[in-house]
Amino acid sequence: MTIDESKSFIPVRIALLTVSDTRSVADDKSGSILAERIENSGHQVVTRELIKDDRQAIRSKLENWVRSKTVDVIISTGGTGLTGRDVTVEAHRDVYEKEIDAFSTIFSIVSMKKIGTSAVQSRSTAGVAGGTYLFALPGSPGACKDAWDEILVKQLDFRHQPCNFVEILPRLEEHLRRK
Repeated sequence: MTIDESKSFIPVRIALLTVSDTRSVADDKSGSILAERIENSGHQVVTRELIKDDRQAIRSKLENWVRSKTVDVIISTGGTGLTGRDVTVEAHRDVYEKEIDAFSTIFSIVSMKKIGTSAVQSRSTAGVAGGTYLFALPGSPGACKDAWDEILVKQLDFRHQPCNFVEILPRLEEHLRRK
């Protein structure tokens, strides 16, 4: 796991969604942490929004961003827990064409090192739809830092070896092209 300095960095365009019934943009620490890390890494936050914990509203927002030609990656934070209002995971899975199963496993491993067995309560998830990557992260600032610093900053860097999400981004919809 190294950075190949002979390759050029390729920035990706990221839509950032905070899911919460109680937060506003002014007190959205997790969204702010992600936005800062995204931009400090050389990527671009093309839009940032806050939405209530409503499965259909989340799904619609994700679908709109998937259809957008200016969004390569969607990262949501919040609504991944176990309570009745936590419906972000279900909304994401409504949209996925393919789920990236190992994302939640790797996130759990990273979380376990920080919060022990409490990591079992996380339902982080990731998938692909319409040639766009989607990631659903927990709403805690610590979880967002961990997901970005330990997984996403590496997988969204074209130079990361032996492989990364950016290098296969152009091929996500190859099944739609004529042969």
